[in-house]
Amino acid sequence: MKLFEVTDQPLSLDDVAQRVTSPECGAITTFAGVVRGQTVTAEGVRGTDFLAYEAYTEMAETMLARIADEIVAEWPKVAAVSILHRVGRLEIGEPSVVIAVATPHRGDGCFEACRYAIERLKAIVPIW
Repeated sequence: MKLFEVTDQPLSLDDVAQRVTSPECGAITTFAGVVRGQTVTAEGVRGTDFLAYEAYTEMAETMLARIADEIVAEWPKVAAVSILHRVGRLEIGEPSVVIAVATPHRGDGCFEACRYAIERLKAIVPIW
């Protein structure tokens, strides 16, 4: 099972959590970014019918792995990270990205590392 993947298949929090599950880890934090139907901006409310994502897949998967390396450097007790991003047409309510971070205990950076992963993904991964 790949830890870092760009796919056109539906995403699942259970699937991404399973990818980082191990007997040594008692904490798994997950995050799902889902397509929302409206966004409030300074100009007002903007509606969305669906999103269509594209990616430079090979580079995107390399960058996802790089994010995991950065996480382990910052939070050495992180045992595993998995990040999956979907491409293609996504309807409102569907997950576009799912992330899982596993640590021995909840206080070992699990929550912080998960948040770092999504912020960094938005900044450096070639997915549009």
